[in-house]
Amino acid sequence: MKQITAIIRPERINAVNKAVTAVGATGMTITEVKGHGTQKGIRLQSRGGSYEVEFLEKIEIMMVVPDEIVQPIIDAIVASARTERGIGDGKIFVLPVEQSIRIRTGEQDIESL
Repeated sequence: MKQITAIIRPERINAVNKAVTAVGATGMTITEVKGHGTQKGIRLQSRGGSYEVEFLEKIEIMMVVPDEIVQPIIDAIVASARTERGIGDGKIFVLPVEQSIRIRTGEQDIESL
């Protein structure tokens, strides 16, 4: 099992959800987060002048999936989260998961997903 964590633009969440569900993801946790990567924020203009927004709003998706669908999930996230704007589309992290337990039934590992 692997934990896939993806940080994406908020406006891409519906497309990503649809794409990963189509390739076999059965559940995910979504958190609204703020941060910056390479772009280090943006400069916005208003009537009063310009100002720097250092931390941008993003969505963090976390899911635990069987090993055999990790690459299809990654491919689905990349295809559905990518924009033509270039920088700021997000990142994906993949981590090993040693154990998973469904609290309600006591099922473990793959059966608990």
